[in-house]
Amino acid sequence: MSESFVQLGLSTPPFKGSGDAAEVWANDEKALIDGLRTAREDAYEELILRYQQPVYNTVYRMLNDPNDANDVVQDVFFKVFRRIHAFRGESSLKTWIYRIAVNEACNRRRYFQRHIRQELALDAGSTEGWNPEDTLAAEGRSPFDEVLGREQHELLQYALSRINPVYRAAVILRDIEELSYEEIADVLQIALGTVKSRILRGREALRAEYLQVSVESPVMTLSPRHAE
Repeated sequence: MSESFVQLGLSTPPFKGSGDAAEVWANDEKALIDGLRTAREDAYEELILRYQQPVYNTVYRMLNDPNDANDVVQDVFFKVFRRIHAFRGESSLKTWIYRIAVNEACNRRRYFQRHIRQELALDAGSTEGWNPEDTLAAEGRSPFDEVLGREQHELLQYALSRINPVYRAAVILRDIEELSYEEIADVLQIALGTVKSRILRGREALRAEYLQVSVESPVMTLSPRHAE
Protein backbone atom coordinates (compact mmCIF):
# COMPACT_ATOMS: atom_id res chain seq x y z
CA MET A 1 0.00 0.00 0.00
CA SER A 2 2.79 2.41 0.83
CA GLU A 3 4.13 2.02 -2.71
CA SER A 4 0.95 3.58 -4.08
CA PHE A 5 1.52 6.65 -1.91
CA VAL A 6 5.05 6.97 -3.23
CA GLN A 7 3.89 6.62 -6.82
CA LEU A 8 1.29 9.33 -6.30
CA GLY A 9 3.75 11.70 -4.68
CA LEU A 10 2.26 11.56 -1.17
CA SER A 11 5.18 10.17 0.76
CA THR A 12 7.63 12.18 2.83
CA PRO A 13 11.24 11.46 3.80
CA PRO A 14 11.41 9.12 6.79
CA PHE A 15 12.46 10.53 10.13
CA LYS A 16 14.04 7.43 11.54
CA GLY A 17 17.26 5.50 11.63
CA SER A 18 18.91 2.42 13.06
CA GLY A 19 22.08 1.52 14.88
CA ASP A 20 24.61 4.31 15.07
CA ALA A 21 22.33 6.63 13.08
CA ALA A 22 19.56 6.18 15.64
CA GLU A 23 21.98 6.97 18.47
CA VAL A 24 23.16 10.12 16.72
CA TRP A 25 19.55 11.14 16.17
CA ALA A 26 18.76 10.58 19.87
CA ASN A 27 21.73 12.72 20.90
CA ASP A 28 20.70 15.45 18.49
CA GLU A 29 17.17 15.33 19.87
CA LYS A 30 18.40 15.70 23.44
CA ALA A 31 20.51 18.68 22.42
CA LEU A 32 17.49 20.17 20.68
CA ILE A 33 15.30 19.75 23.75
CA ASP A 34 17.95 21.32 25.98
CA GLY A 35 18.22 24.23 23.54
CA LEU A 36 14.46 24.78 23.50
CA ARG A 37 14.30 24.75 27.28
CA THR A 38 16.99 27.41 27.48
CA ALA A 39 15.23 29.48 24.78
CA ARG A 40 18.09 29.34 22.30
CA GLU A 41 17.06 30.87 19.00
CA ASP A 42 18.97 28.33 16.93
CA ALA A 43 17.07 25.53 18.70
CA TYR A 44 13.73 27.03 17.69
CA GLU A 45 14.97 27.36 14.14
CA GLU A 46 16.13 23.74 14.12
CA LEU A 47 12.78 22.56 15.50
CA ILE A 48 10.90 24.33 12.71
CA LEU A 49 13.32 23.13 10.05
CA ARG A 50 13.10 19.52 11.22
CA TYR A 51 9.39 19.17 11.96
CA GLN A 52 7.38 21.86 10.21
CA GLN A 53 6.95 19.99 6.93
CA PRO A 54 6.10 16.55 8.35
CA VAL A 55 3.68 18.14 10.83
CA TYR A 56 2.02 20.09 8.04
CA ASN A 57 1.79 16.96 5.88
CA THR A 58 0.11 15.04 8.68
CA VAL A 59 -2.33 17.79 9.61
CA TYR A 60 -3.23 18.58 6.01
CA ARG A 61 -4.04 14.95 5.27
CA MET A 62 -6.12 14.74 8.41
CA LEU A 63 -8.13 17.84 7.49
CA ASN A 64 -7.87 18.04 3.68
CA ASP A 65 -7.85 21.83 3.88
CA PRO A 66 -4.65 23.89 3.48
CA ASN A 67 -5.96 26.96 5.34
CA ASP A 68 -7.02 24.95 8.36
CA ALA A 69 -3.77 22.99 8.19
CA ASN A 70 -1.70 26.19 8.35
CA ASP A 71 -3.66 27.41 11.37
CA VAL A 72 -3.33 24.08 13.15
CA VAL A 73 0.41 23.86 12.49
CA GLN A 74 0.86 27.25 14.13
CA ASP A 75 -1.13 26.01 17.12
CA VAL A 76 0.97 22.85 17.28
CA PHE A 77 4.28 24.68 17.48
CA PHE A 78 2.88 27.23 19.91
CA LYS A 79 1.97 24.34 22.23
CA VAL A 80 5.36 22.70 21.72
CA PHE A 81 7.11 25.95 22.70
CA ARG A 82 4.81 26.48 25.65
CA ARG A 83 4.95 22.90 26.98
CA ILE A 84 8.58 21.97 26.32
CA HIS A 85 9.49 22.45 29.98
CA ALA A 86 6.81 19.92 30.92
CA PHE A 87 8.09 17.36 28.40
CA ARG A 88 9.35 14.47 30.54
CA GLY A 89 11.01 12.40 27.85
CA GLU A 90 8.74 9.40 28.33
CA SER A 91 8.45 9.34 24.53
CA SER A 92 10.66 10.78 21.83
CA LEU A 93 10.29 14.43 20.96
CA LYS A 94 9.14 13.37 17.51
CA THR A 95 6.25 11.23 18.70
CA TRP A 96 5.30 13.88 21.26
CA ILE A 97 5.05 16.50 18.50
CA TYR A 98 3.07 14.15 16.27
CA ARG A 99 0.71 13.43 19.17
CA ILE A 100 0.04 17.15 19.59
CA ALA A 101 -0.44 17.50 15.84
CA VAL A 102 -2.95 14.64 15.58
CA ASN A 103 -4.87 15.88 18.62
CA GLU A 104 -5.02 19.43 17.29
CA ALA A 105 -6.17 18.22 13.88
CA CYS A 106 -8.92 16.12 15.49
CA ASN A 107 -9.98 19.09 17.61
CA ARG A 108 -10.19 21.31 14.53
CA ARG A 109 -12.19 18.70 12.66
CA ARG A 110 -14.65 18.37 15.53
CA TYR A 111 -14.99 22.15 15.63
CA PHE A 112 -15.73 22.21 11.92
CA GLN A 113 -18.36 19.50 12.25
CA ARG A 114 -20.03 21.27 15.18
CA HIS A 115 -19.98 24.89 14.03
CA ILE A 116 -19.56 25.03 10.27
CA ARG A 117 -21.30 22.02 8.73
CA GLN A 118 -24.69 23.56 9.44
CA GLU A 119 -23.72 26.59 7.38
CA LEU A 120 -22.63 24.37 4.51
CA ALA A 121 -25.93 22.53 4.65
CA LEU A 122 -27.75 25.79 3.97
CA ASP A 123 -25.76 26.21 0.80
CA ALA A 124 -26.23 22.62 -0.42
CA GLY A 125 -26.86 22.52 -4.12
CA SER A 126 -25.73 26.10 -4.63
CA THR A 127 -22.76 26.92 -6.84
CA GLU A 128 -22.59 30.58 -5.79
CA GLY A 129 -19.07 31.57 -4.89
CA TRP A 130 -17.60 28.44 -6.46
CA ASN A 131 -15.43 28.80 -9.52
CA PRO A 132 -14.92 25.62 -11.58
CA GLU A 133 -11.63 27.04 -12.80
CA ASP A 134 -10.26 26.59 -9.29
CA THR A 135 -10.05 22.85 -9.95
CA LEU A 136 -8.51 23.06 -13.41
CA ALA A 137 -4.86 22.77 -14.33
CA ALA A 138 -2.60 25.76 -13.86
CA GLU A 139 -1.42 27.59 -16.97
CA GLY A 140 1.48 25.94 -18.70
CA ARG A 141 0.46 22.40 -17.76
CA SER A 142 -1.23 20.17 -20.27
CA PRO A 143 -4.51 18.39 -19.43
CA PHE A 144 -2.68 15.10 -19.93
CA ASP A 145 -0.11 15.97 -17.27
CA GLU A 146 -2.87 17.11 -14.96
CA VAL A 147 -4.84 13.89 -15.32
CA LEU A 148 -1.84 11.69 -14.64
CA GLY A 149 -0.56 13.79 -11.77
CA ARG A 150 -2.90 16.03 -9.88
CA GLU A 151 -6.10 14.05 -10.46
CA GLN A 152 -4.70 10.83 -9.00
CA HIS A 153 -3.23 12.75 -6.09
CA GLU A 154 -6.53 14.50 -5.38
CA LEU A 155 -8.55 11.33 -5.76
CA LEU A 156 -6.37 9.55 -3.22
CA GLN A 157 -6.47 12.48 -0.83
CA TYR A 158 -10.25 12.70 -1.23
CA ALA A 159 -10.60 8.97 -0.60
CA LEU A 160 -8.41 9.37 2.48
CA SER A 161 -10.68 12.14 3.76
CA ARG A 162 -13.69 9.80 3.53
CA ILE A 163 -12.45 7.03 5.79
CA ASN A 164 -12.96 6.96 9.54
CA PRO A 165 -10.60 9.53 11.17
CA VAL A 166 -9.43 6.85 13.61
CA TYR A 167 -8.15 4.73 10.73
CA ARG A 168 -7.05 7.77 8.74
CA ALA A 169 -4.59 8.85 11.42
CA ALA A 170 -3.06 5.38 11.61
CA VAL A 171 -2.67 5.09 7.83
CA ILE A 172 -1.17 8.58 7.52
CA LEU A 173 1.37 7.97 10.27
CA ARG A 174 2.41 4.57 8.91
CA ASP A 175 2.16 4.76 5.12
CA ILE A 176 2.89 8.45 4.55
CA GLU A 177 4.96 9.62 7.50
CA GLU A 178 6.55 6.15 7.81
CA LEU A 179 6.52 5.98 11.60
CA SER A 180 7.15 2.61 13.19
CA TYR A 181 4.31 0.68 14.81
CA GLU A 182 5.81 1.48 18.20
CA GLU A 183 5.96 5.20 17.40
CA ILE A 184 2.36 5.20 16.23
CA ALA A 185 1.29 3.46 19.42
CA ASP A 186 3.06 6.23 21.32
CA VAL A 187 1.52 9.01 19.22
CA LEU A 188 -2.04 7.68 19.42
CA GLN A 189 -1.67 6.30 22.97
CA ILE A 190 -3.01 2.87 22.01
CA ALA A 191 -1.76 -0.72 22.21
CA LEU A 192 0.54 -2.10 19.52
CA GLY A 193 -2.05 -4.65 18.45
CA THR A 194 -4.62 -1.89 18.05
CA VAL A 195 -2.20 0.05 15.85
CA LYS A 196 -1.79 -2.90 13.49
CA SER A 197 -5.54 -3.48 13.41
CA ARG A 198 -6.29 0.17 12.60
CA ILE A 199 -3.69 0.26 9.84
CA LEU A 200 -5.07 -2.91 8.27
CA ARG A 201 -8.65 -1.69 8.42
CA GLY A 202 -7.63 1.77 7.26
CA ARG A 203 -5.83 0.41 4.22
CA GLU A 204 -8.83 -1.73 3.32
CA ALA A 205 -11.19 1.22 3.73
CA LEU A 206 -8.90 3.51 1.72
CA ARG A 207 -8.62 0.99 -1.10
CA ALA A 208 -12.41 0.67 -1.25
CA GLU A 209 -12.97 4.43 -1.13
CA TYR A 210 -10.35 5.06 -3.79
CA LEU A 211 -12.01 2.61 -6.16
CA GLN A 212 -15.38 4.20 -5.42
CA VAL A 213 -14.35 7.83 -5.94
CA SER A 214 -12.46 6.87 -9.09
CA VAL A 215 -15.78 5.69 -10.52
CA GLU A 216 -17.84 8.52 -9.08
CA SER A 217 -15.57 11.42 -9.96
CA PRO A 218 -13.13 10.94 -12.86
CA VAL A 219 -12.17 14.62 -12.48
CA MET A 220 -12.26 16.08 -9.00
CA THR A 221 -14.63 19.02 -8.67
CA LEU A 222 -15.20 19.03 -4.90
CA SER A 223 -13.66 21.60 -2.63
CA PRO A 224 -11.70 20.38 0.41
CA ARG A 225 -14.59 21.36 2.66
CA HIS A 226 -17.08 19.27 0.71
CA ALA A 227 -14.74 16.31 1.03
CA GLU A 228 -15.70 16.13 4.69
